[in-house]
Amino acid sequence: MKILHIMILDKFIPPFIKFINENFNPNDHLFVIIGKPKNEYGMDLNVKNVYWLDRKLKIFEFEKYLYKANKIILHGLWNERILKLLALQPWLLKKAYWVMWGGDFYFSEEQSYTKKFVIKNIKYLVTYLPRQIDYVRDHYGARGKYIECLFYPAGAYDVEIIDKLKKEISKLGRKNKLRIQIGNSATDTNRHEIVFNYIKNYVKTFNLDINNFEIIVPLSDGDNFYRDRIIKIGQEMFGKSFIPLTSFMSYEEYLKLLLTIDIAIFYHNRQQGLGNIIQLLGMGKKVYITKDTPQWDLFTSLGVKVYDLENEFNFEMDRNTLVKNQEIIKQHFTLERVKKDWGEIIYE
Repeated sequence: MKILHIMILDKFIPPFIKFINENFNPNDHLFVIIGKPKNEYGMDLNVKNVYWLDRKLKIFEFEKYLYKANKIILHGLWNERILKLLALQPWLLKKAYWVMWGGDFYFSEEQSYTKKFVIKNIKYLVTYLPRQIDYVRDHYGARGKYIECLFYPAGAYDVEIIDKLKKEISKLGRKNKLRIQIGNSATDTNRHEIVFNYIKNYVKTFNLDINNFEIIVPLSDGDNFYRDRIIKIGQEMFGKSFIPLTSFMSYEEYLKLLLTIDIAIFYHNRQQGLGNIIQLLGMGKKVYITKDTPQWDLFTSLGVKVYDLENEFNFEMDRNTLVKNQEIIKQHFTLERVKKDWGEIIYE
């Protein structure tokens, strides 16, 4: 084992483990997942190079992996116990790479001293959003080297899979209703209520029938209390047109859902939902995102037209623009790029 991956189980992780094992030497990688073994998100419990770290395990057994590894890759900074281990042995940070998720470092004033120390001293900062690097340098004094990497397969637009799913969907047909997706999770950073009011006011201003719309709201991830509150508000405002999604869907099932969307609104106040946005743009959907976010900078720098909810909100479609967006996404966000980026980290 040369490379130690430390992670929590999330929907991005099982496809990532499979991707690494299929494209690189599995004997060079050990994936340590914090928590008890469980087969959520399609996780295969029989994968040989996956190690589960739960509370029952003596921490010194895990420390041996930290010492032996040539490289330590932290997929998000989520576990305080791991952060303390690294902070108390700062020489380990010299061979550590931090895959920056967003939710693990935004709102710096709320983060622990230990996390701040790790962020400041970790050797490598891995992301494909330059503005995230600016944020951690400004708020944490991070000194690490920036490594640009499209780090998960879910962030790549897989033309082959999408074309296959398009054919399956076309056989089913669909209702003649405008489908609007709002957000990607049951967290308050999605700011669902603000978006609900934009839609309600637009429908009222132009005297539209809400029954001609479907409001799709993914809520399977996140806080249950927040989810229940958003469902209640959504049902009160939109009635049967409001469709909350509260159960986890497989990757292909979710892609099928995205293919049926016409307009997607991600009014997050931080970096979030990037995988959703990439897929939707690649499918030729109209996507709204918040202007003052790293994802806005990313897409506009590539020449992708994303829309500003506060100044451009409408239900109109410019097909030429959406087709141009598709071509840029297909060229830039590829599985080949994910493999290339990881190869540069692994073989550096």
